[in-house]
Amino acid sequence: MDIYFEIKSSVGKIIRTTPSHWELITKLKHPEIEGKESEVQKCLSEPIEIRKSSEDPNVYLYYSSYIKYYICVVVRHLNGDGFIITAYITDKIKEGESIWKR
Repeated sequence: MDIYFEIKSSVGKIIRTTPSHWELITKLKHPEIEGKESEVQKCLSEPIEIRKSSEDPNVYLYYSSYIKYYICVVVRHLNGDGFIITAYITDKIKEGESIWKR
């Protein structure tokens, strides 16, 4: 499996994505995140908050400030590591259990 980037999160998980999955996110789902790899990586390593998904106990939402909005990186944690499901820019932090806050 090719790794596009991999970073250690603030909670110690190694989180990665592949070139094809990053392209799916940036070309089809959330084109506003294209070219923002460094911001996404910073969101994972230095988030302002991490919340657990209310729908899936293995999915976590990492948030960081971005201009007047937030970058949200949605990650599935499995077996000590994680992978990016999606990433996007949003105007608010979603509800859910807060598990880490700066």
